[in-house]
Amino acid sequence: MSFGGWRNPLMKAEATVSIEFKSEKMLETVFKAIKPETLTPPTRRSRAFIKINGKTLILKFEATDTTALRAALNSYLRWIRLTVEILEILENA
Repeated sequence: MSFGGWRNPLMKAEATVSIEFKSEKMLETVFKAIKPETLTPPTRRSRAFIKINGKTLILKFEATDTTALRAALNSYLRWIRLTVEILEILENA
């Protein structure tokens, strides 16, 4: 699975996370909420790429070191979790 072939040689650590969603609507909402964060990384130490494959959200992370990789992973996973929790609250309201 390609993310446009971009590869920075300074990035030494990488990870890919796949999250399957129950509904395409929730997936699209999470994608739209997270996508802007990938366009303007807050630091040069890490970068994230995001795409959809079916009902699965795929995130690829590249970082200069494992500390930056862990921080990026934690941030994105927290944002995704919070977005899903808010959507579930709204669905049940």
